[in-house]
Amino acid sequence: MCPSFMVTREEKRTTRGRARTLWEMLNGEETGGFRSEEVREALDRCLSCKGCTNDCPVSVDMPTLKAEFLSHHYEGRLRPRPASAFGLIDQTARLASKLPAVANFLTQAPPFDRVFKAVAGIHPKRRIPRFAPSTLKGWFASRPSPRRGGKRVILWADTFTNYLEPEIGIAAVEALEYAGFHVVIPSGHLCCGRPLYDYGMLDLAEKYLRNVLDRLRDDIRAGTPVVGLEPSCVAVFKDELVKLWPNDEDAQRLCKQSHHFSEFMISQADGWEPPLLRRKALLHGHCHHKATGGTAPEKKLFEKMGIEVEELDAGCCGMAGGWGYENGHYDVSIACGERVLLPKVRAAPSDALVVADGFSCRSQIEQGNTGRRALHAAQVLAVAPRYGPAGPPGAHPESAAARRPEAAPARRAARVAVAGAIVTAVAGGLTYARRDTSGLLLRRG
Repeated sequence: MCPSFMVTREEKRTTRGRARTLWEMLNGEETGGFRSEEVREALDRCLSCKGCTNDCPVSVDMPTLKAEFLSHHYEGRLRPRPASAFGLIDQTARLASKLPAVANFLTQAPPFDRVFKAVAGIHPKRRIPRFAPSTLKGWFASRPSPRRGGKRVILWADTFTNYLEPEIGIAAVEALEYAGFHVVIPSGHLCCGRPLYDYGMLDLAEKYLRNVLDRLRDDIRAGTPVVGLEPSCVAVFKDELVKLWPNDEDAQRLCKQSHHFSEFMISQADGWEPPLLRRKALLHGHCHHKATGGTAPEKKLFEKMGIEVEELDAGCCGMAGGWGYENGHYDVSIACGERVLLPKVRAAPSDALVVADGFSCRSQIEQGNTGRRALHAAQVLAVAPRYGPAGPPGAHPESAAARRPEAAPARRAARVAVAGAIVTAVAGGLTYARRDTSGLLLRRG
């Protein structure tokens, strides 16, 4: 059932209500057609969580309908600020990775963070994620070459893992190699375009996916598996891709060869036994994961490790990509999380694992006043052999997960020098602007 309806109880927030509104628009009963503000408002509280595709008896695909509507609604017009801030996050993150210290200063330190949030349309209470000092692709390219035996596997370095949480990708590389696979991470900039769908940027999303097919074509035709860490990105290959090009054979192949991480480890790693870890765990499944294969393989993986799993029936976490960061969605976003997920995490034993594979889900848990940080399944696999079956001692086992990789010393020194110069210039400019403004006011007085 639609998460926004579950907390607002408004009929127009149901899948049925939104479908009815779209039907009336297409039949001319709703004036304005694709330019209708009434229809846009009715779809605004859709989190694009894909819950309706999995839970609804008639499998209404409201996220696709919403994306199609927004594509027409904003055709030839400027989009709202969050559409650029979140829809183009891959480009923003790519730029920020050049000078992550500067990006983090401008998005974390007062008063710059408030200015950035205001410009991007982010709610003041939201915390902007920090960019990592080194990317997953940078770490992978610079590390010593491992042994090259085993079946070839592509690890998909999505935007969130590559630029924000490379430590999760590193844990996945180590787990896959330990299981006997030859891991490859495609170089260069590749993105599935997941956030573009949420904001109706379908033309650009199509270009992104065409680029993916072109770059991976040889591997796709060779049957090379593609393993993804971010469920929403894997869902693009399993769902949106084949809806976009149902008759494209390479699109069909990529769909069939794409796997969620735990699904791949439990079904494709022949002869591999996961490390033991005798702990309790709360498992929160990402909505897109549930809609494109389900979380049963992840639960099975943890049970094979000896973990006592409680899978939460929490529905959507409420963050849903950039949706929960936006000014107009914050209250509903938090209400969705408070319905089940956040209280359950707060009540969990301090030595229990909290597991959520989705970046949005982990962000909601961390920003939801729970005092906890959720781990990805790949990080759980990394923690187990490091500490043995008993796991890390003490409370909050997530603190035992590996930290983010650092940039190479020479590159770090250059970045620090440039960052210092930029920050000094920005701060000096603001100080001068304040003094100049004060002087103008005095002169005018």
